[in-house]
Amino acid sequence: MERSFRSENYTGWSCSFVAASKALSKLFITGLEISFQYSPVFRDGYGYQEDYPPQEEDAASDVTEGHDEDDQMYEGEYQGIPHPDEVKAAQRAARAAARAKAGTEEEESLAEEYEAIMEDCGHGRFQWTLFTVTGLALMADGAECFVVGFVLPSAEKDMCLSNANKGMLGLIVYLGMMVGAFVWGGLADKLGRRKCLTMALAINCVFAFLSSFAQGYGFFLFFRLFSGIGIGGSVPIVYSYFSEFLSMDKRGEHLSWLCMFWMMGGIYASFTAWGIIPHYGWGFSMGTEFQFHSWRLFVLVCALPAIFSLIGLSFMPESPRFLLENAKHDEGWMILKQVHDINWRAKGEPERVFTVSQIKAPKQDNEFIEIQSSTGTAFQRWAVRSATLTKQVLKNILSLMSPDLRLSTLLMAIIWFTMAFSYYGLSVWFPDMIKHLQHEEYESKIKVFHRERVHHFTFNFSLENQIHKEGEYIIYMCFVGLQLNYSVKFEDSLFEDCYFEDIRSTDTFFENCTIKSTVFYNTDLWEEKFIHCRLENTTFLHSKKGCHLDFREDNDVLIYLVSFLGSLAVLPGNIISALFMDKIGRIKMIGGSMLISAGCTFFLFLSFSQAAIIAWQCLFCGTSVAAWNGIEVITVELYPAAKRTTAFGVLNALCKLAAILGSSIFASFVGITKVVPILLSFSALVCGGLIAFKLPETREKVLL
Repeated sequence: MERSFRSENYTGWSCSFVAASKALSKLFITGLEISFQYSPVFRDGYGYQEDYPPQEEDAASDVTEGHDEDDQMYEGEYQGIPHPDEVKAAQRAARAAARAKAGTEEEESLAEEYEAIMEDCGHGRFQWTLFTVTGLALMADGAECFVVGFVLPSAEKDMCLSNANKGMLGLIVYLGMMVGAFVWGGLADKLGRRKCLTMALAINCVFAFLSSFAQGYGFFLFFRLFSGIGIGGSVPIVYSYFSEFLSMDKRGEHLSWLCMFWMMGGIYASFTAWGIIPHYGWGFSMGTEFQFHSWRLFVLVCALPAIFSLIGLSFMPESPRFLLENAKHDEGWMILKQVHDINWRAKGEPERVFTVSQIKAPKQDNEFIEIQSSTGTAFQRWAVRSATLTKQVLKNILSLMSPDLRLSTLLMAIIWFTMAFSYYGLSVWFPDMIKHLQHEEYESKIKVFHRERVHHFTFNFSLENQIHKEGEYIIYMCFVGLQLNYSVKFEDSLFEDCYFEDIRSTDTFFENCTIKSTVFYNTDLWEEKFIHCRLENTTFLHSKKGCHLDFREDNDVLIYLVSFLGSLAVLPGNIISALFMDKIGRIKMIGGSMLISAGCTFFLFLSFSQAAIIAWQCLFCGTSVAAWNGIEVITVELYPAAKRTTAFGVLNALCKLAAILGSSIFASFVGITKVVPILLSFSALVCGGLIAFKLPETREKVLL
């Protein structure tokens, strides 16, 4: 078989050098030994037989015009380099010697072989396409973390939420994501990365859509829980899925670039909330039972990244590493060839041949499942498969504490927990502190009116931030079309022969008041608003149920701006970590970033204004992101393929548990003291940063 040779890449090579390279090729033909069950011939016409001579990655190309099959050399070119890569050959030899000394050569043979194949496939169009698709899934996860926080000020107006209900709604998403990470991480090691990621994103999209239309608090809570369960699987699967298409020298950098999509999710959520939620009129209603306001539209818009990722996944293949680990040699080989061909065609070298014909893969014992495929009813087969799958997932989880993984798992658990506890705790504390400072400033401007005497007067304007004590409002007093904005309170006052119509109120209360011969028509003033009051001959007509409150757009915009700046501040840290992840190593990146972040927390003692808190928030987010990137990269690299998403899922679930604890604890000290949150975050970050230096460095290890 003859193929054209691109002579322009080899100009200047002497005939003697070509002859020498042919001679050397025969010395290198002892490389990849591959145990395929068949000898496929594909539509491009190239045959791959079982007796095809195995060849090494680093052999020079001999695909010249007029060559015979015996003289063909394996094209071990990486990224278009047309000569043997001696550095990689030395690295492989060193790793092989280390395995032989440790007695683990058979265990890691697939890992080394797969690494060589990925180097041959190159890094190009396929990886960048997958980068975008998986990045959108990660972006959806980032947006999900902000959705409830942004919609709470508006949702409480439609659903009349108490403080307890608001707190539960804020935590329910993290609870769902914790369950989702645990479940989907375990399933992805047994069912496949792409399959589980598709199902998880589909669940997120469906329940996010339903939550935007849910009118009651209970249904909204339920739908957000399952939306979180869906999106919770994205992080552990995305990193494992993408990493298995990367060679060792590309892995750290490109996984770090992938982390930027989480930041983009925060920016996307902040920007869209800023542009949509304040426009309360953007929506429609169907009577009094169904309301669709702007915050519900925002919930739908935040589901778009998950939808686009879901569409993109329909064109992506399963991870070939997962297929090979599960003895699906044919499918794995086909996908690897597809990756190879897509990349080299995009680089203008369509003649480059995928020379791998056989791949060693561990044998899998799935007889217990397969034997049920032709016996019993459909339900019985489903029950057996489900029970077996559950046992396999639990067994995989327990294996994380096996002697060879126990230390790594414990160290990673501490690092994940301490980092998440500090990061998510401070992420809640920063905006809550800003709100607290706003509230203090607001209360400092409160107006107090003593012993007002008003009669025959109509109030048709808004009242705000006022306290009326021991007043008398009698004889044809009218309160019409009135807005009682934020902190309007009547104490020890008398209302007699008054008329209230079309009233909307926010934090308005009547305490120890006497109300006689008064009519409340079409108002939201009802029982909860009257504290220890005496009502005589008082009528309530067409009372509005729920909380029909007004908006304070200025404060909303500030909260959106704070979240936007916090997400944007991550950009420099992301770029630095991506550029230096492979140069300084994962361990120094994690430990150094956590210790620097711990130092930044001490500056919070100097924060006495909103601007100062925003500045320190940006600094903290910018310095801590490098630790997050390093943690996610090393989690992928520490665990073997058969346990990778399981381990990532368990650790990510622990991360969400820490987020729940951190946000709850830190929020409880807002307005009381800032010493405890600062000391807690500092201690956690120092502890995690020092423990990180105990981890093994993985930047020069193949993906197990």
